[in-house]
Amino acid sequence: MSLSEVNRRRTFAVISHPDAGKTTLTEKLLLFSGAIHIAGAVKGRKSKRFATSDWMEIEKQRGISVASSVMQFEYGDAVVNLLDTPGHQDFSEDTYRVLTAVDAAVMVIDGANGVEAQTLKLLEVCRRQRTPIITFINKLDRDVRPPLELLSEVEDHLGVAAIPFSWPIGTGKDFRGVYDLQRSQIRAFRAGEAVRPDDSVTLQGLDDPRAVEQFGETWLRAKDEIELVAGATPTLDRELFLAGKQSPVLFGSAINNFGIREILDALVDLAPPPKVREAVQRPVDPAEARFTGMVFKVQANMDQQHRDRVAFVRVCSGKFDRGMALTVTRTGKKIKTSNVVSFLSQRREITEEAYPGDIIGIPNHGTLCLGDTLTEGEMLEFSGLPFFSPEIFQTVEALDPMRAKQLSEALRHLSEEGAIQVFRPMRGGPTLLGAVGALQFEVVSHRLAGEYRVEVRFSPSRYRLSRWVSSTDATAMKRFIEFNAGRMAYDAAEQMTLLAAHPSEIAALKETYPAIVFSEMRELSGAVLGSTH
Repeated sequence: MSLSEVNRRRTFAVISHPDAGKTTLTEKLLLFSGAIHIAGAVKGRKSKRFATSDWMEIEKQRGISVASSVMQFEYGDAVVNLLDTPGHQDFSEDTYRVLTAVDAAVMVIDGANGVEAQTLKLLEVCRRQRTPIITFINKLDRDVRPPLELLSEVEDHLGVAAIPFSWPIGTGKDFRGVYDLQRSQIRAFRAGEAVRPDDSVTLQGLDDPRAVEQFGETWLRAKDEIELVAGATPTLDRELFLAGKQSPVLFGSAINNFGIREILDALVDLAPPPKVREAVQRPVDPAEARFTGMVFKVQANMDQQHRDRVAFVRVCSGKFDRGMALTVTRTGKKIKTSNVVSFLSQRREITEEAYPGDIIGIPNHGTLCLGDTLTEGEMLEFSGLPFFSPEIFQTVEALDPMRAKQLSEALRHLSEEGAIQVFRPMRGGPTLLGAVGALQFEVVSHRLAGEYRVEVRFSPSRYRLSRWVSSTDATAMKRFIEFNAGRMAYDAAEQMTLLAAHPSEIAALKETYPAIVFSEMRELSGAVLGSTH
């Protein structure tokens, strides 16, 4: 296996709060890399243009990203695997799981709104994974908050040292470009145009008269800020960056193609190649000769004509060759790999080979589930993917009772994808669905009708939160379940779950049953992580 191929890989996700411009940035990264000719269209595609990373029908109707997409392209000498994640707050669980498959992240911040709630949640997952982050402050050609204020907020709220790589010359209607602190260059802004070679002016220091001649008072104001941040911020330490303690900061306007190439350059220069991954049994080095991979996402019915199911696999070590025999360590079963695919969003191509860091898609009929480990025979298990406690619950029933069996099968598929959490009440009754936002139910309803031909009725539930329960004391656990049977349920992994209407109920139970652990998150293996306070 070629170590040079491993070192060429850069696998990253684009993360942001909703509406910060993440999907636009993703499109422009593809455009500047040459992967597409027109933002919103894959090369050669003649159909109507939608965002390349949005392929679900409901995404096209609503203009939001619901499912995570994968795009592979080359930039310079690097092979880039870009994972576009759902920005909408109702789909954060899929985003969290995707972050376990990447080696770096680009965090997009809306210059007008600064750091927002969803950004903080995503960053917490990055911290847990120790994922290095490049920050892109977007929409500088609109009315935004003062750049110094934004930089301070990145540091205060995200808990990282922000290292400006560029600095804006004006904002809003006065936005004239950026000063590249790494190269001592000014890059002039022209709306809608890619930066050309003659747009860069190399200065002989900040007092070079050409800057004042070209930008006047706007430059003088920016110069004062540049001198301030240059004196107050340290230089980038790559080790601190890789540890997630420093973040390079770039400014620009994704919709106007400004600052895009600098992001790609920073990713190639700074982001790490594939790293050692922890399995339960041992660490797995990407340079190992034998193949290993982890299923971090399952998506059913990507191709409506074939009603297929694709497992997204992060290659962790070794080299994938088409047709090689792989073992699903959870079941011990062998799978065929003759029709494995790579992605440019909804366009798929048969993959002949893949290396650590690459994302491959394995079509299957339920053989592969979230969190599965694939190997050439060694019985390894990579750490489980996270599930988080839902915040909204509704019961679900088929409008046509004769379709109840189809509904049950459809919900099994959707829960295996991680699209929705499914709970089976211990004492019987309607199936309960759990989500982190109301729109998730709309997506499930849409998919049940469109992909499985099952019309459903949702009804409000009195429950508002849940906790996975566990204990090292079997007697205490049995007693707890018996006394609370009316609000106990099994999740899709048959894990015991407590349902509650108010946090005070959980607080009271914690006092009454000190031997029970109440967890807001569990790993796919079934392990529950942490407890409520």
